[in-house]
Amino acid sequence: MFEGELHMSQLALKKERPKHLDLTKIRLPVPGIVSILHRISGAGLFLMLPLLIHLFDLSLASAESFERFKAVVASPLVKLILLGLTWAYLHHFCAGIRYLFLDLNKGIELKPARASARAVLAVSLTLTVILGVALW
Repeated sequence: MFEGELHMSQLALKKERPKHLDLTKIRLPVPGIVSILHRISGAGLFLMLPLLIHLFDLSLASAESFERFKAVVASPLVKLILLGLTWAYLHHFCAGIRYLFLDLNKGIELKPARASARAVLAVSLTLTVILGVALW
């Protein structure tokens, strides 16, 4: 190789790359938002499992522990956390069904994929509001 020539891998490295990634200027499509929320909801559900198992144990152990369970769940902060977990479960469930259909090559075209992503958001939020009103 001559001194003035660049190897192909060196040319690839010379490309102009962004200096920083400004996440406030990136506009994700709805399916991308649903995908990120699916991951966040799954991680949130996993991380909150100890709390949920503890609350379940409190509710079943004895009559006294059930009274403690009712006192804990009566707290507005705990109700808000449980409402968030309800949304996380419903979103994760609905998005999971959507991904099962996508794995079967159903609705993979652009319009149906966007419509199913919007449906996941609408259904999970609607069910969360309905359950939240009923349980609050």
